[in-house]
Amino acid sequence: MSDFQSRQIIEALRSGISSLDVGEYFSSARPAVLSEIQSALDAASETHTAGGRIITGKYGEGKSHLLNTVFAMAHRQNMVVSKVTLSKETPMSGIARLYPKILQGTYLPGQVQPGIADVFEGLSANMQEVSSLLEYCLTQLEVNKLYYVLKSYFGTQDEEEKFLLRGDIEGDFMAPAAIRKIYRRIFNEPAVKGSNFVKSKHIPDYIAFLARLFEGRGYGGWVILFDEAELIGRLGRKSRHAAYLNMDMFLHPGKASGVYSIFVFNASFAPDVIEAKHEYENLDNNVSLFEGQRPRIEAILSEIATAHQLAPLNRGEVREIMEKIREHHASSYDWQPQIDAERLTLATEKHGYLLRTRIRAAVEILDQLYQYGEAGDIRSGALEQLTFEEDEDVDLESFLQD
Repeated sequence: MSDFQSRQIIEALRSGISSLDVGEYFSSARPAVLSEIQSALDAASETHTAGGRIITGKYGEGKSHLLNTVFAMAHRQNMVVSKVTLSKETPMSGIARLYPKILQGTYLPGQVQPGIADVFEGLSANMQEVSSLLEYCLTQLEVNKLYYVLKSYFGTQDEEEKFLLRGDIEGDFMAPAAIRKIYRRIFNEPAVKGSNFVKSKHIPDYIAFLARLFEGRGYGGWVILFDEAELIGRLGRKSRHAAYLNMDMFLHPGKASGVYSIFVFNASFAPDVIEAKHEYENLDNNVSLFEGQRPRIEAILSEIATAHQLAPLNRGEVREIMEKIREHHASSYDWQPQIDAERLTLATEKHGYLLRTRIRAAVEILDQLYQYGEAGDIRSGALEQLTFEEDEDVDLESFLQD
Protein backbone atom coordinates (compact mmCIF):
# COMPACT_ATOMS: atom_id res chain seq x y z
CA MET A 1 0.00 0.00 0.00
CA SER A 2 1.24 3.49 -0.79
CA ASP A 3 1.80 6.08 1.94
CA PHE A 4 -1.05 8.11 0.42
CA GLN A 5 -3.51 5.24 0.90
CA SER A 6 -2.39 4.77 4.50
CA ARG A 7 -2.82 8.51 5.09
CA GLN A 8 -6.37 8.32 3.72
CA ILE A 9 -7.20 5.51 6.12
CA ILE A 10 -5.73 7.33 9.13
CA GLU A 11 -7.56 10.55 8.24
CA ALA A 12 -10.85 8.64 7.96
CA LEU A 13 -10.27 6.93 11.31
CA ARG A 14 -9.28 10.21 12.94
CA SER A 15 -12.50 11.87 11.77
CA GLY A 16 -14.65 8.95 12.88
CA ILE A 17 -16.19 8.72 9.42
CA SER A 18 -16.67 5.24 8.05
CA SER A 19 -14.69 4.80 4.84
CA LEU A 20 -14.53 2.32 1.98
CA ASP A 21 -10.75 2.50 2.21
CA VAL A 22 -10.93 1.50 5.86
CA GLY A 23 -13.24 -1.41 5.15
CA GLU A 24 -10.85 -2.89 2.62
CA TYR A 25 -8.05 -3.25 5.15
CA PHE A 26 -9.94 -4.17 8.33
CA SER A 27 -11.63 -7.38 7.19
CA SER A 28 -10.10 -9.69 9.82
CA ALA A 29 -12.40 -8.54 12.63
CA ARG A 30 -15.67 -10.45 13.19
CA PRO A 31 -14.54 -13.57 11.31
CA ALA A 32 -17.71 -15.57 12.02
CA VAL A 33 -20.23 -13.15 10.50
CA LEU A 34 -17.90 -12.29 7.62
CA SER A 35 -17.50 -15.99 6.86
CA GLU A 36 -21.29 -16.34 6.63
CA ILE A 37 -21.51 -13.30 4.36
CA GLN A 38 -18.68 -14.64 2.22
CA SER A 39 -20.64 -17.87 1.69
CA ALA A 40 -23.68 -15.84 0.63
CA LEU A 41 -21.57 -13.79 -1.80
CA ASP A 42 -20.15 -17.02 -3.25
CA ALA A 43 -23.68 -18.35 -3.77
CA ALA A 44 -24.81 -15.12 -5.44
CA SER A 45 -21.76 -15.10 -7.69
CA GLU A 46 -21.58 -18.79 -8.60
CA THR A 47 -25.22 -19.92 -8.69
CA HIS A 48 -26.96 -16.50 -8.94
CA THR A 49 -28.73 -17.15 -5.65
CA ALA A 50 -30.61 -14.08 -4.39
CA GLY A 51 -31.24 -13.17 -0.78
CA GLY A 52 -30.09 -11.00 2.07
CA ARG A 53 -29.80 -10.58 5.80
CA ILE A 54 -30.32 -8.14 8.64
CA ILE A 55 -27.59 -7.28 11.15
CA THR A 56 -28.04 -5.28 14.33
CA GLY A 57 -25.54 -3.70 16.68
CA LYS A 58 -25.18 -1.03 19.29
CA TYR A 59 -24.02 2.46 18.45
CA GLY A 60 -20.30 2.58 17.74
CA GLU A 61 -19.87 -1.19 17.46
CA GLY A 62 -18.71 -1.08 13.84
CA LYS A 63 -21.85 -1.64 11.76
CA SER A 64 -20.80 0.84 9.07
CA HIS A 65 -17.25 -0.51 9.11
CA LEU A 66 -18.72 -3.98 8.56
CA LEU A 67 -20.67 -2.79 5.52
CA ASN A 68 -17.53 -1.22 4.08
CA THR A 69 -15.68 -4.48 4.62
CA VAL A 70 -18.43 -6.33 2.73
CA PHE A 71 -18.19 -3.67 0.00
CA ALA A 72 -14.49 -4.49 -0.45
CA MET A 73 -15.14 -8.25 -0.30
CA ALA A 74 -17.78 -8.02 -3.04
CA HIS A 75 -15.60 -5.91 -5.32
CA ARG A 76 -12.82 -8.45 -5.00
CA GLN A 77 -15.31 -10.99 -6.37
CA ASN A 78 -16.10 -8.76 -9.34
CA MET A 79 -19.54 -7.89 -7.98
CA VAL A 80 -21.36 -4.60 -8.48
CA VAL A 81 -21.97 -2.87 -5.13
CA SER A 82 -24.51 -0.25 -4.13
CA LYS A 83 -24.34 1.49 -0.76
CA VAL A 84 -27.07 3.77 0.48
CA THR A 85 -27.61 5.46 3.84
CA LEU A 86 -31.28 5.78 4.71
CA SER A 87 -32.47 9.23 5.72
CA LYS A 88 -35.39 11.61 5.40
CA GLU A 89 -34.31 12.29 1.82
CA THR A 90 -33.75 8.57 1.16
CA PRO A 91 -36.71 6.87 2.82
CA MET A 92 -37.23 3.13 2.80
CA SER A 93 -40.96 3.79 2.57
CA GLY A 94 -40.77 5.57 -0.79
CA ILE A 95 -39.30 3.14 -3.30
CA ALA A 96 -39.56 5.65 -6.17
CA ARG A 97 -37.27 8.00 -4.22
CA LEU A 98 -35.05 5.24 -2.89
CA TYR A 99 -34.29 3.55 -6.22
CA PRO A 100 -32.41 6.48 -7.83
CA LYS A 101 -30.42 6.92 -4.60
CA ILE A 102 -29.35 3.28 -4.87
CA LEU A 103 -28.14 3.86 -8.43
CA GLN A 104 -26.31 7.03 -7.37
CA GLY A 105 -24.39 4.92 -4.86
CA THR A 106 -23.61 2.06 -7.25
CA TYR A 107 -19.97 1.22 -7.95
CA LEU A 108 -18.73 -1.11 -10.65
CA PRO A 109 -15.67 -3.21 -9.73
CA GLY A 110 -12.48 -1.26 -10.25
CA GLN A 111 -14.26 2.10 -10.39
CA VAL A 112 -13.69 4.81 -7.79
CA GLN A 113 -16.66 6.90 -8.93
CA PRO A 114 -20.28 5.70 -8.81
CA GLY A 115 -22.30 5.12 -11.95
CA ILE A 116 -23.35 2.37 -14.34
CA ALA A 117 -22.71 4.11 -17.67
CA ASP A 118 -19.77 1.79 -18.41
CA VAL A 119 -22.11 -1.21 -18.36
CA PHE A 120 -23.60 -0.04 -21.67
CA GLU A 121 -20.26 0.50 -23.38
CA GLY A 122 -19.66 -1.86 -26.28
CA LEU A 123 -23.29 -2.95 -26.58
CA SER A 124 -25.18 -2.46 -29.84
CA ALA A 125 -28.59 -3.37 -31.21
CA ASN A 126 -27.31 -6.24 -33.38
CA MET A 127 -25.65 -8.15 -30.52
CA GLN A 128 -27.13 -11.38 -29.15
CA GLU A 129 -26.65 -10.06 -25.62
CA VAL A 130 -28.96 -7.13 -26.37
CA SER A 131 -31.52 -9.40 -28.06
CA SER A 132 -31.56 -11.59 -24.95
CA LEU A 133 -32.06 -8.55 -22.72
CA LEU A 134 -34.95 -7.33 -24.86
CA GLU A 135 -36.60 -10.74 -24.76
CA TYR A 136 -36.16 -10.83 -20.99
CA CYS A 137 -37.79 -7.40 -20.63
CA LEU A 138 -40.70 -8.41 -22.84
CA THR A 139 -41.42 -11.82 -21.36
CA GLN A 140 -40.21 -11.84 -17.75
CA LEU A 141 -41.11 -8.42 -16.35
CA GLU A 142 -44.49 -7.25 -15.08
CA VAL A 143 -44.83 -4.35 -17.53
CA ASN A 144 -43.28 -3.74 -20.95
CA LYS A 145 -41.89 -0.26 -20.28
CA LEU A 146 -38.24 -1.32 -20.03
CA TYR A 147 -38.49 -3.20 -23.32
CA TYR A 148 -39.31 0.05 -25.16
CA VAL A 149 -36.77 2.06 -23.14
CA LEU A 150 -33.98 -0.40 -23.96
CA LYS A 151 -34.94 -0.91 -27.61
CA SER A 152 -35.13 2.84 -28.13
CA TYR A 153 -31.78 3.33 -26.38
CA PHE A 154 -30.01 1.00 -28.79
CA GLY A 155 -32.03 2.24 -31.77
CA THR A 156 -31.41 5.97 -31.51
CA GLN A 157 -28.36 7.89 -32.67
CA ASP A 158 -29.47 11.00 -30.81
CA GLU A 159 -27.20 11.48 -27.78
CA GLU A 160 -29.78 13.54 -25.92
CA GLU A 161 -32.33 10.74 -26.31
CA LYS A 162 -29.74 8.20 -25.13
CA PHE A 163 -29.09 10.34 -22.08
CA LEU A 164 -32.81 10.54 -21.24
CA LEU A 165 -33.41 6.82 -21.80
CA ARG A 166 -30.45 5.75 -19.69
CA GLY A 167 -31.60 8.26 -17.08
CA ASP A 168 -34.90 6.38 -16.91
CA ILE A 169 -33.03 3.15 -16.13
CA GLU A 170 -31.14 5.02 -13.40
CA GLY A 171 -34.32 6.31 -11.77
CA ASP A 172 -35.05 9.61 -13.52
CA PHE A 173 -38.23 8.10 -14.86
CA MET A 174 -39.59 9.30 -18.19
CA ALA A 175 -43.29 9.68 -18.85
CA PRO A 176 -44.67 6.77 -20.91
CA ALA A 177 -45.89 9.19 -23.56
CA ALA A 178 -42.34 10.53 -24.07
CA ILE A 179 -40.99 6.99 -24.48
CA ARG A 180 -43.70 6.10 -27.00
CA LYS A 181 -42.93 9.26 -28.97
CA ILE A 182 -39.22 8.41 -29.20
CA TYR A 183 -39.98 4.81 -30.12
CA ARG A 184 -42.37 5.82 -32.92
CA ARG A 185 -39.83 8.25 -34.33
CA ILE A 186 -37.08 5.64 -34.41
CA PHE A 187 -39.02 2.59 -35.63
CA ASN A 188 -41.96 4.23 -37.41
CA GLU A 189 -44.41 2.07 -35.49
CA PRO A 190 -46.41 2.53 -32.30
CA ALA A 191 -45.36 0.98 -29.03
CA VAL A 192 -47.87 -1.63 -27.92
CA LYS A 193 -49.46 -0.50 -24.71
CA GLY A 194 -49.11 -2.89 -21.81
CA SER A 195 -49.97 -2.56 -18.15
CA ASN A 196 -49.44 0.94 -16.84
CA PHE A 197 -46.10 1.44 -15.11
CA VAL A 198 -46.61 2.44 -11.45
CA LYS A 199 -43.43 3.42 -9.66
CA SER A 200 -44.55 2.18 -6.25
CA LYS A 201 -45.36 -1.26 -7.71
CA HIS A 202 -42.98 -1.92 -10.59
CA ILE A 203 -39.53 -0.90 -9.33
CA PRO A 204 -38.83 -4.66 -8.89
CA ASP A 205 -38.81 -4.79 -12.70
CA TYR A 206 -35.89 -2.36 -12.71
CA ILE A 207 -34.03 -4.30 -10.01
CA ALA A 208 -34.49 -7.57 -11.90
CA PHE A 209 -33.47 -5.98 -15.21
CA LEU A 210 -30.27 -4.49 -13.80
CA ALA A 211 -29.40 -7.79 -12.12
CA ARG A 212 -29.76 -9.50 -15.50
CA LEU A 213 -27.75 -6.74 -17.21
CA PHE A 214 -24.89 -7.01 -14.70
CA GLU A 215 -24.86 -10.78 -15.06
CA GLY A 216 -24.77 -10.53 -18.84
CA ARG A 217 -21.85 -8.11 -18.69
CA GLY A 218 -19.80 -10.63 -16.74
CA TYR A 219 -20.14 -9.29 -13.21
CA GLY A 220 -20.44 -11.74 -10.35
CA GLY A 221 -23.68 -10.35 -8.93
CA TRP A 222 -25.08 -7.26 -7.26
CA VAL A 223 -24.67 -6.43 -3.56
CA ILE A 224 -26.89 -3.71 -2.05
CA LEU A 225 -25.95 -2.35 1.38
CA PHE A 226 -28.38 -0.30 3.49
CA ASP A 227 -26.91 1.66 6.39
CA GLU A 228 -28.79 3.28 9.31
CA ALA A 229 -31.94 1.28 8.67
CA GLU A 230 -33.10 2.14 12.19
CA LEU A 231 -34.26 5.48 10.76
CA ILE A 232 -37.30 3.56 9.56
CA GLY A 233 -38.47 3.94 13.15
CA ARG A 234 -38.87 7.69 12.68
CA LEU A 235 -41.45 7.25 9.94
CA GLY A 236 -45.17 7.35 10.57
CA ARG A 237 -47.00 4.10 11.24
CA LYS A 238 -48.26 3.52 7.70
CA SER A 239 -44.95 4.56 6.18
CA ARG A 240 -43.09 2.13 8.45
CA HIS A 241 -45.23 -0.72 7.20
CA ALA A 242 -44.56 0.34 3.61
CA ALA A 243 -40.84 0.36 4.46
CA TYR A 244 -41.03 -3.22 5.73
CA LEU A 245 -42.62 -4.30 2.47
CA ASN A 246 -39.85 -2.61 0.52
CA MET A 247 -37.28 -4.33 2.71
CA ASP A 248 -38.89 -7.63 1.82
CA MET A 249 -38.46 -6.82 -1.86
CA PHE A 250 -34.67 -6.61 -1.38
CA LEU A 251 -34.25 -9.43 1.12
CA HIS A 252 -36.37 -11.82 -0.96
CA PRO A 253 -35.98 -10.39 -4.47
CA GLY A 254 -37.74 -13.13 -6.42
CA LYS A 255 -36.78 -12.98 -10.09
CA ALA A 256 -33.80 -10.65 -9.46
CA SER A 257 -31.09 -13.32 -9.54
CA GLY A 258 -27.68 -12.75 -7.99
CA VAL A 259 -28.85 -9.86 -5.79
CA TYR A 260 -27.73 -9.92 -2.15
CA SER A 261 -28.81 -7.18 0.29
CA ILE A 262 -27.76 -6.34 3.83
CA PHE A 263 -29.60 -4.02 6.23
CA VAL A 264 -27.93 -2.82 9.43
CA PHE A 265 -30.07 -1.64 12.34
CA ASN A 266 -29.31 -0.24 15.76
CA ALA A 267 -29.91 -3.00 18.31
CA SER A 268 -32.53 -0.89 20.08
CA PHE A 269 -34.91 -1.02 17.10
CA ALA A 270 -36.78 -4.10 18.30
CA PRO A 271 -37.61 -2.83 21.81
CA ASP A 272 -37.96 0.84 20.89
CA VAL A 273 -39.98 0.44 17.68
CA ILE A 274 -41.38 -3.04 17.14
CA GLU A 275 -42.42 -3.46 20.77
CA ALA A 276 -42.93 0.09 22.02
CA LYS A 277 -44.86 1.19 18.93
CA HIS A 278 -46.92 -2.03 18.79
CA GLU A 279 -46.04 -2.83 15.19
CA TYR A 280 -47.88 -6.15 15.06
CA GLU A 281 -51.06 -4.74 16.58
CA ASN A 282 -51.02 -1.74 14.26
CA LEU A 283 -51.16 -3.97 11.19
CA ASP A 284 -54.89 -4.33 11.76
CA ASN A 285 -55.30 -0.60 11.18
CA ASN A 286 -53.63 -0.69 7.75
CA VAL A 287 -55.72 -3.38 6.10
CA SER A 288 -56.99 -1.07 3.36
CA LEU A 289 -53.46 -0.13 2.27
CA PHE A 290 -51.72 -3.47 2.78
CA GLU A 291 -54.42 -6.00 2.06
CA GLY A 292 -52.90 -9.45 1.69
CA GLN A 293 -49.43 -8.23 2.69
CA ARG A 294 -49.62 -8.83 6.44
CA PRO A 295 -47.61 -12.11 6.34
CA ARG A 296 -44.75 -10.37 4.51
CA ILE A 297 -44.65 -7.50 7.02
CA GLU A 298 -44.84 -9.87 9.98
CA ALA A 299 -42.00 -11.94 8.52
CA ILE A 300 -39.77 -8.87 8.18
CA LEU A 301 -40.57 -7.77 11.74
CA SER A 302 -39.59 -11.24 12.91
CA GLU A 303 -36.35 -11.11 10.90
CA ILE A 304 -35.43 -7.78 12.50
CA ALA A 305 -36.25 -8.98 16.01
CA THR A 306 -34.21 -12.19 15.63
CA ALA A 307 -31.36 -10.76 13.52
CA HIS A 308 -27.72 -11.44 14.31
CA GLN A 309 -26.45 -8.83 16.76
CA LEU A 310 -22.83 -7.78 16.59
CA ALA A 311 -21.14 -8.55 19.88
CA PRO A 312 -18.36 -6.30 21.14
CA LEU A 313 -15.07 -7.37 19.62
CA ASN A 314 -13.01 -9.65 21.81
CA ARG A 315 -9.55 -8.60 22.92
CA GLY A 316 -7.81 -10.52 20.15
CA GLU A 317 -9.95 -8.92 17.45
CA VAL A 318 -9.38 -5.45 18.90
CA ARG A 319 -5.65 -6.15 19.03
CA GLU A 320 -5.63 -7.04 15.30
CA ILE A 321 -7.32 -3.72 14.52
CA MET A 322 -4.83 -1.83 16.69
CA GLU A 323 -1.94 -3.50 14.92
CA LYS A 324 -3.27 -2.39 11.55
CA ILE A 325 -3.87 1.15 12.80
CA ARG A 326 -0.30 1.20 14.08
CA GLU A 327 1.04 -0.06 10.73
CA HIS A 328 -0.93 2.50 8.71
CA HIS A 329 0.06 5.36 11.00
CA ALA A 330 3.72 4.36 10.67
CA SER A 331 3.41 4.20 6.89
CA SER A 332 1.56 7.52 6.74
CA TYR A 333 4.26 9.49 8.53
CA ASP A 334 7.33 7.33 7.89
CA TRP A 335 8.12 6.58 11.51
CA GLN A 336 8.23 3.63 13.90
CA PRO A 337 5.83 4.00 16.85
CA GLN A 338 7.49 2.94 20.10
CA ILE A 339 4.32 1.23 21.25
CA ASP A 340 3.24 -2.24 20.25
CA ALA A 341 -0.30 -3.39 19.46
CA GLU A 342 -0.79 -4.92 22.92
CA ARG A 343 0.10 -1.69 24.70
CA LEU A 344 -2.04 0.30 22.28
CA THR A 345 -4.96 -2.02 22.98
CA LEU A 346 -4.50 -1.58 26.70
CA ALA A 347 -4.19 2.18 26.35
CA THR A 348 -7.53 2.49 24.57
CA GLU A 349 -9.45 0.46 27.14
CA LYS A 350 -9.74 3.44 29.47
CA HIS A 351 -11.71 5.27 26.76
CA GLY A 352 -14.63 2.84 26.89
CA TYR A 353 -15.82 -0.27 25.10
CA LEU A 354 -17.19 1.23 21.86
CA LEU A 355 -15.12 0.28 18.83
CA ARG A 356 -15.53 3.73 17.28
CA THR A 357 -14.24 5.43 20.44
CA ARG A 358 -11.29 3.08 20.84
CA ILE A 359 -10.22 3.51 17.22
CA ARG A 360 -10.21 7.29 17.51
CA ALA A 361 -8.37 7.06 20.82
CA ALA A 362 -5.71 4.86 19.20
CA VAL A 363 -5.16 7.37 16.40
CA GLU A 364 -4.95 10.22 18.93
CA ILE A 365 -2.38 8.33 21.00
CA LEU A 366 -0.26 7.67 17.93
CA ASP A 367 -0.62 11.30 16.79
CA GLN A 368 0.66 12.55 20.14
CA LEU A 369 3.50 10.06 20.27
CA TYR A 370 4.54 11.09 16.76
CA GLN A 371 4.41 14.81 17.46
CA TYR A 372 5.54 15.03 21.09
CA GLY A 373 7.04 11.67 22.02
CA GLU A 374 4.37 11.25 24.68
CA ALA A 375 0.61 10.99 24.95
CA GLY A 376 -0.70 12.20 28.25
CA ASP A 377 1.01 9.86 30.68
CA ILE A 378 2.29 7.74 27.76
CA ARG A 379 5.96 8.30 27.02
CA SER A 380 7.48 6.64 24.02
CA GLY A 381 10.69 5.81 25.89
CA ALA A 382 9.15 4.44 29.08
CA LEU A 383 6.00 2.60 28.06
CA GLU A 384 6.81 -0.47 30.11
CA GLN A 385 6.34 1.55 33.33
CA LEU A 386 2.83 2.72 32.54
CA THR A 387 -0.55 1.40 33.59
CA PHE A 388 -3.93 2.29 32.18
CA GLU A 389 -7.08 2.21 34.31
CA GLU A 390 -10.43 1.44 32.73
CA ASP A 391 -13.15 4.07 32.94
CA GLU A 392 -16.68 3.09 34.55
CA ASP A 393 -44.76 10.40 8.89
CA VAL A 394 -44.44 10.66 5.31
CA ASP A 395 -47.67 11.03 3.25
CA LEU A 396 -47.87 7.37 2.26
CA GLU A 397 -50.87 7.65 -0.07
CA SER A 398 -48.89 9.97 -2.36
CA PHE A 399 -46.21 7.30 -2.71
CA LEU A 400 -48.73 4.57 -3.45
CA GLN A 401 -50.31 6.68 -6.17
CA ASP A 402 -47.05 7.29 -8.09
